[in-house]
Amino acid sequence: MTRRLSRRTIALVTAVLVLIVAAGVAVGVRPSTRTADRATTAPTSTSDDPATRGISVHRYAYLPAGVGDPRQDYGDLYLPAGTHADNTVPLVVLIHGGGWTARYSTTYMEPIARALAAQGVAVYNIEYRRIGSGGGWPTTFSDVAAAVDHVPTLGRLNPEIDTSDSTLVGHSAGAQLAVWVGTRNPATPREFGDPRSRWKPTRIISLAGPLNLERASNTGDTRVTRILGGTPAQVPDRYRAVDPIENIDPTMPITAVHGTADRVVSPAQSMSFVAAVQRARGEARLVLLRGQSHSALVSPRSSVFLQIIQMIAASTRPSA
Repeated sequence: MTRRLSRRTIALVTAVLVLIVAAGVAVGVRPSTRTADRATTAPTSTSDDPATRGISVHRYAYLPAGVGDPRQDYGDLYLPAGTHADNTVPLVVLIHGGGWTARYSTTYMEPIARALAAQGVAVYNIEYRRIGSGGGWPTTFSDVAAAVDHVPTLGRLNPEIDTSDSTLVGHSAGAQLAVWVGTRNPATPREFGDPRSRWKPTRIISLAGPLNLERASNTGDTRVTRILGGTPAQVPDRYRAVDPIENIDPTMPITAVHGTADRVVSPAQSMSFVAAVQRARGEARLVLLRGQSHSALVSPRSSVFLQIIQMIAASTRPSA
């Protein structure tokens, strides 16, 4: 009897483990070159949210083997459930914020990634080295540049993705990175991507972004002086290289979203940037969300979270 019970127990445990593996997400890191195969993963399953069932997550390293930190230099690609014809799934690239520090990671952008994937959008949620984990000037910026320049490779490996219809979205410090990296120009130093292979999105959405770094630094934002290694007077070339308001591309459509109750990044940051783009005859739109805080724009518990998701998703759909 004991032997039969043991066998049954073993069989039961084995079956449970198989189900767990089948339902879970096994995210593999690309081991070597920039032209990696898709990582082997299983569909993500969320039993309490039917809308996200079948979404799969694949992890890609965007730097060559032996370069950077594979624990941080990666992006997670969320693909919507089902089978899709080539070039039919629009792409959103997410860049998280957190004051450019290692305290924050891709984790807090995961709800956005899953919500968008549930609406039929592919989402590339990137990680990068930050202050406290090997980042800072210029590493944080070169990592982000390499991550977004890896998008064409993702498109080749995942032909269902339409990389010609793409939205680059960043929150907080990630919004600064998104607007900057999406508007690089020939004057941008080569350490931030080979000009011949720089990827450009179709449009950019900034969520509570510090888009006027010089003003931020001059008004006491020590996070800016820390990531750039000094004040505008001390390192003016660095500000010119990565400050969004110093690198306006009038051809790039940009939407700047900000909560009026933001006490982390002043709404004046988005307001001054949009005004500067409009003066340059560029396409920029300001969306002020009354009474909303800095974190409300990315928190699933906030009253505007669904509005943000719908705004991003709608940006990927051609107007009727």
